[in-house]
Amino acid sequence: VQLQASGGGLVQAGGSLRLACVTSGFIFDDYAIGWFRQAPGKEREGVSCISRGDGYGNTDYADSVKGRFTISSDNIKGAVYLQMSNLKPEDTAVYYCAAGPSTVQFNYWGQGTLVTVSS
Repeated sequence: VQLQASGGGLVQAGGSLRLACVTSGFIFDDYAIGWFRQAPGKEREGVSCISRGDGYGNTDYADSVKGRFTISSDNIKGAVYLQMSNLKPEDTAVYYCAAGPSTVQFNYWGQGTLVTVSS
């Protein structure tokens, strides 16, 4: 199982970035995919996720990113994207994607991609 996150970078406050998580080695439709982030000196937090199973395709967002971030998936490519708009300095973090059997259990993690938002 592999997850490859990309798309991070340096952006000014108010700007946008699109992160991509390309997966392989498992049946994409069977696994929930989530985006997480960890800022310096802080604990990792969930950002957004997309469900499988009974709630297939349902999405969820942390309150701090609702209305600014959008998660989407491309089932043919086995990829999940996180479109981030109106970025704020507090969004600065290493962003990780993860996969698991449900949105409360993520077993597989990719390497992170750094997002830096300057004020």
